[in-house]
Amino acid sequence: MVNDLSSSARRVQSALDRLGLPCQVVELAASTRSAQEAADAVGTTVGQIVKSLVFRAGRSGQAVLVLASGSNRVDEKLLASLLGEPVAKADADFVREQTGFAIGGVPPLGHVQSLTTFIDQDLLQYNEVWAAGGTPQAVFCLNPPDLERMSGGIFAVIKKLA
Repeated sequence: MVNDLSSSARRVQSALDRLGLPCQVVELAASTRSAQEAADAVGTTVGQIVKSLVFRAGRSGQAVLVLASGSNRVDEKLLASLLGEPVAKADADFVREQTGFAIGGVPPLGHVQSLTTFIDQDLLQYNEVWAAGGTPQAVFCLNPPDLERMSGGIFAVIKKLA
């Protein structure tokens, strides 16, 4: 039930409902803060976890959201090339200020402001993926193409090669 969700998870569920997406945010007893914890909690592979990573653009100072496969590391040089300016990983205060959510629970939608968003194209190989639902214990399942619609982002090659 939506009323049983924390306020942050309810905000995410409301954003999903406004878009008409059939996703259901659930809050689990186990932590889903890391990709491995989330995969263990929902019984899926790490690659099917959508990591929400916030970066700070070097010149403009804007927040940049990257929705990456849990098994991939983001190549910051590729990201900077896509954005057209250098980037650095954002600190916890900046993440909360720009998204309205704490690190470990940042969802792909429902932020306090619109964010430039890039989506790891590797997520398209899966039939379903799991994303953060507003808290470090909240998640929801979705179809990877819906990430584009819900985040306003674009699919791109962003993974760091070994």
